[in-house]
Amino acid sequence: MTASLLDRVPVIPVVVIENLDHAVPIARALVAGGVPVIELTLRTPVALDAIERIAAEVPDILVGAGTIITPGQAKQAADAGAQFLVSPGCTPSLTKSMRDTGLPHLPGAATVSEVLTLLEAGYTELKFFPAEASGGANFLKSIHSPIPAARFCPTGGISTENASTYLALPNVGCVGGSWLTPGSAVAQEDWDAVTRLAEATSTLKTSAQ
Repeated sequence: MTASLLDRVPVIPVVVIENLDHAVPIARALVAGGVPVIELTLRTPVALDAIERIAAEVPDILVGAGTIITPGQAKQAADAGAQFLVSPGCTPSLTKSMRDTGLPHLPGAATVSEVLTLLEAGYTELKFFPAEASGGANFLKSIHSPIPAARFCPTGGISTENASTYLALPNVGCVGGSWLTPGSAVAQEDWDAVTRLAEATSTLKTSAQ
């Protein structure tokens, strides 16, 4: 990949797929709204199949796998067609398994020590999770001066109300959010609503823009 995961879109949609038939329509709705990235969490039995289906049928979207919590899941996601990986935390075996896939990936950190551990391992782009519960934007603002090399994609508690606060920080490249695919819209198969929510994120700007 030529572009950093953190620099592709202001908001990466974090999506939980319960019904496999919803996978492709959601991906197409996001693309129509100008958001060509999707992170599917491995929280449901159909998640890997959903990744495979989107990878095969929606070539215009960058499809990733989130909630990678075991080394085996990294390979499973890669084999299903995932193009990037995201983990809520980090362990030596977990980061090794993600690195071994050759895919871009964001290991998670929620403390200064975890950030430093990942920097030592060669990472400069990280997931900050759970963002709001771990100190939110104030935490990231506080660590930027002593740890300027680290950049983040905060997720967990991010919404339309606070996304701009995070995106204004110099060490935040993008945020992850679930509000682009609300459960009510998905249940009603209201893909136009998903497209409109995706379009609204185009007004959000990062500090680098």
